Amino acid sequence: MALQNIDTYNYKDIFSLSTVNFENACVFHKPEQVDMYSVYWIKEGKGTYYIDFKKYDFQDNVVFFLSPGQVFSIDSEKIKTAYKINFTKDFYCIQTHDKAVACNGVLFNNVYETPFVKPCEKDVEKLTFILNNLEEEFKREDVAQYDMLQSYLKQFIILSVRIQKEVSPVKNDVETKLFKDFSLLVEQNYKKMHSVTDYAERLGLSPKSLTKNFHRVGVQSPSDFIKDRILLEAKRMLLYTNVTVKEIAYDLGYNDAAYFTRFFTKAENKSPLQFRKSDVFNK
Repeated sequence: MALQNIDTYNYKDIFSLSTVNFENACVFHKPEQVDMYSVYWIKEGKGTYYIDFKKYDFQDNVVFFLSPGQVFSIDSEKIKTAYKINFTKDFYCIQTHDKAVACNGVLFNNVYETPFVKPCEKDVEKLTFILNNLEEEFKREDVAQYDMLQSYLKQFIILSVRIQKEVSPVKNDVETKLFKDFSLLVEQNYKKMHSVTDYAERLGLSPKSLTKNFHRVGVQSPSDFIKDRILLEAKRMLLYTNVTVKEIAYDLGYNDAAYFTRFFTKAENKSPLQFRKSDVFNK
């Protein structure tokens, strides 16, 4: 975002709220890797963002949710009113609160689906009310401020989960639950577990049964799912680190760098080094 007319409130470098009120074109070609949980609510405005190498065009009233490690780039934007929330797991732990809030794998830590929600007019009023209270609390610096700030953040997240579920109802059938369990398991283990068999065993299924369940849900195969997550992390590392391809291969669980290079090249139609040198955001 442009660096003008932005008010930012901070709490001990672990939680912040920025309010944006201006209308100005901004182009930011260089991507950045997110190091905190981030929420971007573009209340009024339009633009094009890249998130994890995928392009998203938007216009007015859209809330983006980003998790640490994701790659974010602004291709263009013209913003009139917007909010940005940043927080660390030390301030609000997604995993700890997941049982009550159920945002893990829905809003955050979800690299497999569209990372935004579109609130209706009624929900916009509710979200605005929460953020106004949040801004007021930042200014108060009163007793138990941490608890109050966390409470407002939690309200914002809960409402966003409800909005998402209204638009894309979360099914509770066996296949859908299995898909979420599998995706979270992959997120935790993709650097050391590459085979469908390993994940199927963790889930108490045979590889064939796991694949059939995925087919019924209408998603990609477990094998492709695992490969895509490995490739995403490889691209992040190629873009944001200076470590060698061999080191990247080893970090992702490949003892043979040549095998990893063949795997990457086959999937991306360019070698890891070619990818590192290419302008992947200007296609």
